[in-house]
Amino acid sequence: MMYSDIPSAQTLVLHFKSRGIRNIVISPGSRNAPLTLGFTKYPFFKCFSIVDERCAAFFALGMAQQLQEPVAVVCTSGSALLNYYPAVAEAFYSDIPLIVVSADRPSYRIDIGDGQTIRQENVLEKHVGYSANLKQDVSHAAASVSKWGGERSKENQEDIQAYNEATIGKALQTALFEKSPVHINIPFEEPLYGTVSEPTIPIPADKQRMELEKVQMDWDRFASVWKTSKRKMVLVGVNQPNIMERGVLEALAQDGNTLVFTETTSNLHHPDFFPSIDSIIAPIEKSADRETLFQDLQPDLLITFGGLIVSKKIKAFLRKYQPKIHWHVDPKKAFDTFFCLSEHLKVDPNTFFKAILPDESTLGAYKTKWLNVKNGYEEKRKVYLNQIPFTDFTVFDEVLRGIPKGYQVHLANSSTIRYTQLFPMHPSLKVFCNRGTSGIDGSTSTAVGASIFAEEPTLLITGDLSFFYDSNALWNANIRPDFRIILINNSGGGIFRILPGNEDTGEFSTFFETHHGHTAEHLAKMYGFSYQKVDDEAQLKNGLTGFYDASGSPKILEVSTPRLLNDKILLGYFDFIS
Repeated sequence: MMYSDIPSAQTLVLHFKSRGIRNIVISPGSRNAPLTLGFTKYPFFKCFSIVDERCAAFFALGMAQQLQEPVAVVCTSGSALLNYYPAVAEAFYSDIPLIVVSADRPSYRIDIGDGQTIRQENVLEKHVGYSANLKQDVSHAAASVSKWGGERSKENQEDIQAYNEATIGKALQTALFEKSPVHINIPFEEPLYGTVSEPTIPIPADKQRMELEKVQMDWDRFASVWKTSKRKMVLVGVNQPNIMERGVLEALAQDGNTLVFTETTSNLHHPDFFPSIDSIIAPIEKSADRETLFQDLQPDLLITFGGLIVSKKIKAFLRKYQPKIHWHVDPKKAFDTFFCLSEHLKVDPNTFFKAILPDESTLGAYKTKWLNVKNGYEEKRKVYLNQIPFTDFTVFDEVLRGIPKGYQVHLANSSTIRYTQLFPMHPSLKVFCNRGTSGIDGSTSTAVGASIFAEEPTLLITGDLSFFYDSNALWNANIRPDFRIILINNSGGGIFRILPGNEDTGEFSTFFETHHGHTAEHLAKMYGFSYQKVDDEAQLKNGLTGFYDASGSPKILEVSTPRLLNDKILLGYFDFIS
């Protein structure tokens, strides 16, 4: 075994080991050499090398998302750290325990014109649960510290060690028990590559535990409100697969006064749930009786749980037609998304619903009415699909129906996640999307990271802008041969054609839609992916045949769709079902 001879580096590595934090994603650099040596020379750790720090952070986020445990990213000093920020923000809003470890230069080398230095302390503080700024060791490179360190050089090494251990401990406890990203910044003075064969820092066993907040719940009150509310809506955001108990889902489905609105990322399924929210609301928006219909849909009681919601239409509806009561059920936090939050219930959703749901099933006009609406749009969608040309709409229908059971499916943001809401997906599929910040910047990297420890194969469905933006994600030696990418290439940001402001001008094409003529063919060849491109429905059906078969390399299936027709077909769908 080999350890860095720098006390703070050694301390961090040993603290990670004592708390079982095993997976470390490292981007090459010199200033982080003490950490790289410590992690890579210790058999306990599993280390991954990712050159691009932005990709590295999303790769680690994908692993942490799947494992539901902290994963660390380690980088050198300077702008390398800033490239972690998009993934840190995603982790913050999605409650993913990403641990950022940044090597830094000594404080006396900051802002004096030295190379590769920025103000790294607290640079991520707005989007992490805790920032740990370690103190520089005075026992290492003592001559340099004494000459340049000023007042800091007079500190006692034992005090520094005690402080560093405490702040590292707090950071790791925050990641472990609050499921929040944290930042640990460590200044190192040269020399950086010294090692010792035995640890010189004794680290005690981890005996610290965060006390969980004890919540007193007035279950009788909640059960009474539930029982007396005639129109109840349960709106579910992002959820881990299989997190909700089947008995709870059945009880919710049997309540005739309750509409359960889900999304693709909710990972909840029942024939009596409502999985395509926009297919309910969009026709009402177009109706001459919209006011009456929206009032008919308006709930008395709204209960939300899970992460962030995709549908803009449900947000707009609930902000205007607010419920009398809105409860959000989550042990950690509650967003007032609809500006009418009544109460944050800090319990697990399974615990909550089991405590308030009655045993008997009920019948109610509220649910019956909207189930009829749901059945109607589902039948009309089938008719519509049989009469439209090959476009994004038909591609998503074909692709989603063809995914093998049990797959892990990652969705890029923008058009991809929104199209997917319109179609059913098999209940065995485990669906993920970076909805914390809804950015396109790390979809591929996240999917690759999530695939590493998954028992099942992984499919990424992505649009062209998201794919090309994160193309360095393919620069990764850890991609499994059963990893699959379906790239739907409509030659630009197609979603902007369905948003207000669409116009056929050069400025729109350049600055909003970002029209391009790129394909993934050469990227696939460079990174060792099998590649096939299709341009029509027959080719797509043929391309999907054998696409999921076992292979010696990962695969990309690129589907080219008509840029100028996609938005018309999508908007036409909502007209057709209205």
